[in-house]
Amino acid sequence: MNILAFDTCFGAVSAAVRWRSTRGEWLQREAYEERTTGHAERLFPMIAEVMDSAGLAFASIDRIAVTLGPGSFTGVRVGVAAARAFALSTGKPTVGVTSLAVMAQRADQLLGRERADRPLAVAVDARRDMVYFQLFPDLAVRTDEALLATPEQAASAIGQIPVLVVGSGAAAVAAAAGDKAQLRLPDLQPDAGSLAIMAPDLGPLDRLTPIYLRKPDAKPQADKALPRMPL
Repeated sequence: MNILAFDTCFGAVSAAVRWRSTRGEWLQREAYEERTTGHAERLFPMIAEVMDSAGLAFASIDRIAVTLGPGSFTGVRVGVAAARAFALSTGKPTVGVTSLAVMAQRADQLLGRERADRPLAVAVDARRDMVYFQLFPDLAVRTDEALLATPEQAASAIGQIPVLVVGSGAAAVAAAAGDKAQLRLPDLQPDAGSLAIMAPDLGPLDRLTPIYLRKPDAKPQADKALPRMPL
C-alpha cells in the first residue's frame, strides 16, 4: 500500500509518503515546516517534494490521508480540499482522523518510555479562553471525539486517572486539573509522518467532512474548482 498523507490544521504544514519495499518493510519520506500563514501555497510543492524523494508517481498512490480538524478554519479547509482534489484525480480512497489524534500518535512516539502507558490528553489553544481537547485512554481513536471546551471542562473530562497533557493548551488544562495532569510537549503540532503510520488502520470515508467545532469569524468564499493533479 502506497500512502500519501498531509496536514495543514494548525501552525505547521507537513506531508509524507509511506510505502512497502520489495522486501515488505515500510519506508517513509516526509517533510515538515512550521508556519502561521501560506499553508495552501506550501502544501502542493511539499507534496511534490516527498513524492519525488520517494520516487513514486501520483498514479501509484493507493490511499490519501488527511487531518480533518479541528484547527484554523482556513487550514482545515486547505487540507480537506486538497484531499478531495487528489481523490478526484486519482480515484483512490481517502481516510482521515482528527488533528488531535495525530498529535497523540506523535506524542506517543516522542515520549516513549516516559509515557508508561498512561492516558494522553491533547489540548490546543483555541483562543477566547477555550481549547480543542481530546482524551486518549489508548490510541484506538475515533474522529468524532474532539471537543471545544474551557480548560475547566477539559479537566473535568479527564476524570481522576493521571494523564499526560500535550499541546499549546496543555498548560491551561494542567493548571485546571491539578495533580491528575502533567504537562508535556507544549509546542507539539500535528505531523503527516504520524498520520501516514496511522493510515493503514483507518477505514475509507465516503465523504471527507471537516471538523471545525466553532463557526468561522468570517464567511468563507465559495469553493473554487481545483486543478487536476498530474498522474
